[in-house]
Amino acid sequence: MRAGIDLVAMSVNDLIVQGAEPLLFLDYYGTSKLDVKVAADVIKGIADGCIQSGCALVGGETAEMPGMYAEGEFCSPSVSRHFSRQALRLGDYDLVGFAVGAVRRSLLLPRPDTMRKGDVLLGLASSGLHSNGFSLVRKIIQRAGLTYSSPCPWAPSPASASAQASAQDQTEKPNATVGEALLVPTTIYVRQLLPLCRSEKTLVKGLAHITGGGFVENVPRILPGPGAGARLAAEIDVTAWVLPPVFRWLMREGNVEPGEMARTFNCGIGMVLVVAPEHVDEVVRLLDRSIGGAAVHKIGCLVEGGSTQLKGLETWAA
Repeated sequence: MRAGIDLVAMSVNDLIVQGAEPLLFLDYYGTSKLDVKVAADVIKGIADGCIQSGCALVGGETAEMPGMYAEGEFCSPSVSRHFSRQALRLGDYDLVGFAVGAVRRSLLLPRPDTMRKGDVLLGLASSGLHSNGFSLVRKIIQRAGLTYSSPCPWAPSPASASAQASAQDQTEKPNATVGEALLVPTTIYVRQLLPLCRSEKTLVKGLAHITGGGFVENVPRILPGPGAGARLAAEIDVTAWVLPPVFRWLMREGNVEPGEMARTFNCGIGMVLVVAPEHVDEVVRLLDRSIGGAAVHKIGCLVEGGSTQLKGLETWAA
């Protein structure tokens, strides 16, 4: 089901950064031989994602192409002891989708001509890895000698989870397996952000969806370019939020430099907002009041310069 939700999430989150309201979604599911249970689970995830984002699932396509994809097989006894037989029957499948949204031209984002030095950067918490960096994650899991059914080495114990719940959001459930902890569905930010995007007060000047490329590639895309007057850059203080345990474990176990972490993963921040200083309190209040919304952090500001600056990276390695 996570695959379906993520498919919708990555599409509608890319719409909301334009200020657009998602209207409809279509999917394509291709496989060598249709496994009805697996396909139904995927479609349920897509439907749940559409419900969360308020868009309609208006249709889709399912294709069987024998020989094009690897069919499901049972593994050897030495491997199968880590998995259920049902899990071992899964074959390859191709999952594609797209969303269509609409926005009034006057509310289109980003608005680089309105951005100024001193504008505040707000970060919305992610639920985990979202949908990026899994090539590296798989290598780190293999290097650590773990399987996806192994007990999660970074998940909190039941006692520590209850003690930490008031300090930060818990995205890893106690006693979760590696696979369960890695596959927490991607956060859908549409309902939390859409009221701000619709405001005529220009409460939000820009939104950056933190996907592949992390902070250093996604945030600069919404800032004024060289021909737009004063060049602005993002100054982000990474000590403004707690680096979630999954990222800290991946960094340590994979011997990944903090700077590379910030270029590969969202590191706990799935969406970045550019907000004028005089609107920060109102925006934070509206975000906090949204039902089921992600936690909000003040993570930095816009400064004069040419590239994203990440302050406090050394604390991640401490």
